[in-house]
Amino acid sequence: MLQTPSGGAGHGAAATDSGLMSIGTVLNVLRDEFPEVTISKIRFLESEGLIEPQRTPSGYRKFSAHDVERLGHVLRMQRDHYLPLKVIREHLEAMERGEAVQLPVVGRQRDGESASEPFEGPTAARIGREELLAAAGVDEQELKEWESYGLLTPLEDGAYDAEAVTVALLVVELGRFGIEPRHLRAMKAAADREAGLVDQVVAPLRRHRNPQTRVHAEARTKELAGLTVKLHAALVRTALGVRLP
Repeated sequence: MLQTPSGGAGHGAAATDSGLMSIGTVLNVLRDEFPEVTISKIRFLESEGLIEPQRTPSGYRKFSAHDVERLGHVLRMQRDHYLPLKVIREHLEAMERGEAVQLPVVGRQRDGESASEPFEGPTAARIGREELLAAAGVDEQELKEWESYGLLTPLEDGAYDAEAVTVALLVVELGRFGIEPRHLRAMKAAADREAGLVDQVVAPLRRHRNPQTRVHAEARTKELAGLTVKLHAALVRTALGVRLP
């Protein structure tokens, strides 16, 4: 559960006398549960109308505890349910009206079952093409361009792995800085090489007859993927000579 800083000694000092927080303070609060969140992501969600922080006369954003809690709901629905922003907005509005809402689990269903009835199983979460377009806020032409550069690849049934939402949102955010999809081909190639390295390590475990060994292979894959991502980020920071928060 997201913890807001009201009454806390740590973050409270960074808030104003009225209890409002700067975007930097909000980022620190959210990172306890959402370590990948960035200031750009918060600004993007604001631009999509999912939050409406107050502004000081000089234009600085000031967030209330309600704003932070709302951000937590948005990020949780994206992370856990892979919902497009339009659906998230509708759910938030229903919650504020006091209505009980049941969140669907995108792509986690067996043949013949409703998408809103989750089940426990190894099936990877998926998202449809229309949902991906809505979540990223792009049109069909832009998505096709991303696919032409290998940044996104549909599965055999035309759907996408749920991680495609994260990729799409990051491509959009980078585009705000003038970085075009064609510029990202080198990143995709590097990611493919890193994935190939991890696959070499875990491939023998995946082929093992023992089901427990195959489960261990999945856990090892996640662990190695996390380490490669951290190493990649550290190398980029070192190359740029910057220290990110």
